[in-house]
Amino acid sequence: MKNKFGFVSLTGRTNVGKSTLLNSFFQKKIAITSRKPQTTRNRILGILSEKDSQIVFLDTPGVHLGYKRQLNKVMNKIASHCYEEVDLVLFLIDRLKWQKEEENILNSLKTLNKPVVLVINKIDRLKDKTKLLAFIKDISQKFNFLSIIPISALKKDNLLELKKIILNNLDSGPFHFPDDSITEFSDNFYISEIIREKAINRLGDELPYRLNVVIEKINDSKKLKTIYAAIITESKSQKGIILGKQGSMIKAIGTASRKELEKEFTKKINLQLWVKANKNWTNDINKLKKFGFGVDF
Repeated sequence: MKNKFGFVSLTGRTNVGKSTLLNSFFQKKIAITSRKPQTTRNRILGILSEKDSQIVFLDTPGVHLGYKRQLNKVMNKIASHCYEEVDLVLFLIDRLKWQKEEENILNSLKTLNKPVVLVINKIDRLKDKTKLLAFIKDISQKFNFLSIIPISALKKDNLLELKKIILNNLDSGPFHFPDDSITEFSDNFYISEIIREKAINRLGDELPYRLNVVIEKINDSKKLKTIYAAIITESKSQKGIILGKQGSMIKAIGTASRKELEKEFTKKINLQLWVKANKNWTNDINKLKKFGFGVDF
């Protein structure tokens, strides 16, 4: 049997479960997840290799409508660029929600001439499942989807069927990456994403999504990894929120990050974490470049 290979994009509005789906396919954390929107910022390249197939997933940032800051424009540009590279698009929606964002994404997909699978996620949270068939019938009139499939990325329901659909629509071809590769990103990127996830999950609605994490230095030995990391935010007031009363918030972020990183690296982690205020970084192209956001394609 010939090998199958292809690039597959996961797209959809923010917070529909794209990162959760990617992590479920790999049965490990590849992309950070949060119940809050605007979590995914970079193309998280996940490489799923099996005996006779290699699927390269691009977990694109959610599309951001109505935002004028440079960071949101950059994330939209990354999402659009991913479409151009892929062989197949997985368009995720949240249960039976179809709103302006979905219409805009679909209009973009119509111009690409790429096969699109509509993935109805979070069906485990759908109270009245009798509405699902009628919804699928209505939504199929909007576009000639390659397939429409309901799933639960969190519960892993119907993921094997989704994987079959993907493989059946990829061409034969050689692997582009070593078969033991999982992601193209470095340990530094992975560490920064774990810290950012723990910060986002603990800050609630107190802080807008104007924080970034920069790994400044790592000292690594056989039994201990010492990580020096800075959480970047936009103002002194935001810095105070992240620090918390008597440093309680940053301590909680650091503890949660350390525990997860110790599981990943199977060694003790000494995490030195602090906060820096960098005024207006999310609206400054030069600062975005400095912090690793690709703005030139």
